[in-house]
Amino acid sequence: MNSRPPSNNSNRDLIRYASMGTQMLIAIGLAVFIGLKLDGLLKLSFPLLVWLLPLLVLSGLIYQFIKETSKRKNDEPK
Repeated sequence: MNSRPPSNNSNRDLIRYASMGTQMLIAIGLAVFIGLKLDGLLKLSFPLLVWLLPLLVLSGLIYQFIKETSKRKNDEPK
């Protein structure tokens, strides 16, 4: 059986992607919470900001993640 320990690079990638996922969960959670509070404060009949804020945050995070991961891939030596 040929079991090698994982390389340092794969551990670094795992930590980076785990932190990106955690960042996404926290940002979406905060956006939903703020949307709920603002909908209650503005007394809107339809939960508009509960839907709108997380969508805006999600689109911004996806853009940031694509930009960050493509930059990392291009910066690596060949």
